[in-house]
Amino acid sequence: MVATPIGNLADLTLRAVQVLALADAVACEDTRVSGELLRHLGLDKPLLALHRHNEAGAAARVLQRLAAGQRVAYVSDAGTPALSDPGAVLAAAAAAAGHRVLPVPGASSVAAALSVAGDAAGAGHRFVGFLPARGGEREAALAALAAAAETQVLFEAPHRIERLAAELAQAAPQRTATLCRELTKQFETVVTLPAAALPDWLAADANRRRGEFVLVLHALAPAAADAAALPEAALRTLDRLLAELPLKQAVRLAAAISGAPRNALYEQALRHRGDGDDDDGSPGDSDSDSDSDSDSDSGAGAGGSGSGADDSACRRDGG
Repeated sequence: MVATPIGNLADLTLRAVQVLALADAVACEDTRVSGELLRHLGLDKPLLALHRHNEAGAAARVLQRLAAGQRVAYVSDAGTPALSDPGAVLAAAAAAAGHRVLPVPGASSVAAALSVAGDAAGAGHRFVGFLPARGGEREAALAALAAAAETQVLFEAPHRIERLAAELAQAAPQRTATLCRELTKQFETVVTLPAAALPDWLAADANRRRGEFVLVLHALAPAAADAAALPEAALRTLDRLLAELPLKQAVRLAAAISGAPRNALYEQALRHRGDGDDDDGSPGDSDSDSDSDSDSDSGAGAGGSGSGADDSACRRDGG
């Protein structure tokens, strides 16, 4: 499983070149794209089309070559195979037949975007890929994005990027986002800003809406993550009580009524009031009296720019 360039042809590793040179055949997502890459490397290999529409049948033909003792490399059009690209069916079939499946790592738009996002609050990430195109599935996916505390990585095509930006601006306006366009290509662009600002940033220049996109939705800071995990009913109860009662009393009653963790409610109440102190002037201490909720409860819930000539051979990384 050989990773190929995501934009700049220099993304290709020396090991990938060696493996492709040693292979008896190259299975690939698109014979035209991979044929151009092999010609650039001065290689002439039999090409076997293996894409998402024929992967099962094509995998069987690859297994026949492996059984005959041949070495077969698999490449998707760009990036690491099997990440939002074909390859997983082939890898599983080869392993099940007793053949070694070897990774030849290299360029990945997911890893590239995460490396420049500066998401200091992140601890791991969730790869989302492309969202469902429409309807209830898309609405549910957007709601899950907004509610999840962890870092999330999305792909989007140029003709849908404005729609995605508008949806994220509405669903998670204060969430930090890093938008990466044309990674490792000539017109590579990386920008980090609140999700609410994405539509205006795209609208300011038509060129910003061209190319392929990777979007990193940053992790929520710990306090914000706690608030995101609070049930909507608990937040409504807290808001109602804050309108009538002192902060600590409102938090105690909201916790008793809703069963939500008091620490998370307290942090939410401080943000609601717009300061870091409670009403009687002492620093917010999450009600550190003897009956306060434990901290464990509050956590509940929920690959350099290339030349234009090089760029033309490659497209979006599928991983």
